[in-house]
Amino acid sequence: MNESKWLSSLLGIGAVLEIPVGAGLLAFPSSIASWLLGAPLSGAALVVARLAGGGLLALGVACWFARSTPIARASLGVAGGLLIYNIAACITLGLALAGPGSRALLLGAAVLHGLLSFALLGALIASGRQLSTASSSLSGCWFLDA
Repeated sequence: MNESKWLSSLLGIGAVLEIPVGAGLLAFPSSIASWLLGAPLSGAALVVARLAGGGLLALGVACWFARSTPIARASLGVAGGLLIYNIAACITLGLALAGPGSRALLLGAAVLHGLLSFALLGALIASGRQLSTASSSLSGCWFLDA
């Protein structure tokens, strides 16, 4: 599979995963926290969870639209943002394994985010190499220096 199709597929996967999670956190933050972490939310945590839900919903929508032009600079920026989110989610969920909650669900989510991180990093590096041979105007991009 060529690099742009691979990156397009990863952006589509990001959209399909993050849009429902974001919408769920906006609508039912305490239920999702109880399901994933084993404890309900209250007070300020509900506000923070809803803000996170809005962010995930926005990231998912951006991924959905970026998948049609995966090697455009803006789409590469969306993919970079998705990469950073997946790294943070992998680490955060991995650390949460020490607390209460569904260990199998937390481990599965952490592994999924880790796998998506590695796949996105590889696709971004490959896309950067593909673009650098086509145009030298992208030199200095964070993923081209790898």
